[in-house]
Amino acid sequence: MLDVFKTTGALLDGHFRLTSGRHSNTYFQCAKVLQYPEHLTAVCSRIARHFADKDVETVISPAIGGIVVGTEVGRQLGVKTIFAERKDGIMTIRRGFNLDRNERVLVIEDVITTGGSVAEVIELINRSGASLVGVGSVVDRSNGRVKLADDHFSVLSMEVISYTPEECPLCKKGVTIDAPGSRANKQS
Repeated sequence: MLDVFKTTGALLDGHFRLTSGRHSNTYFQCAKVLQYPEHLTAVCSRIARHFADKDVETVISPAIGGIVVGTEVGRQLGVKTIFAERKDGIMTIRRGFNLDRNERVLVIEDVITTGGSVAEVIELINRSGASLVGVGSVVDRSNGRVKLADDHFSVLSMEVISYTPEECPLCKKGVTIDAPGSRANKQS
């Protein structure tokens, strides 16, 4: 999987502000991998196979990065796929989507660093009375340190160092920062 990221130009080196607000010298741009149907199908089939016997009824993803992965995993599982998105900075379920009490829900994300967006989606599941089946992702940047569910599966799991903006050595050196993530981040 790491080779696929490298050959598609999706593994970037530099100085990046992650969606979580943390800084890193490594960035996984999943969209560059997932733009190729053969990679999208292969990556999502690994996630779908992992959860195939879990009686998933719905796949939900946080917008925007997880939507493509979640939709394909849901398609392969043959279940409804929806997404949650931020409205006024708060993760919500909109656009007529809903979760029913006891509905078996799988959360799918592209990249997990701190798990903040996924945790917000899990809170929406809990508030609705639905049942969390598990969490799947393409990349786990924490190498398993961030565990969001009893059944948490990632296609690629590796530790990628990240820093708070205050402790970032690249900031201290004055290296220009890029914020390629899908959520606007505050400048630091």
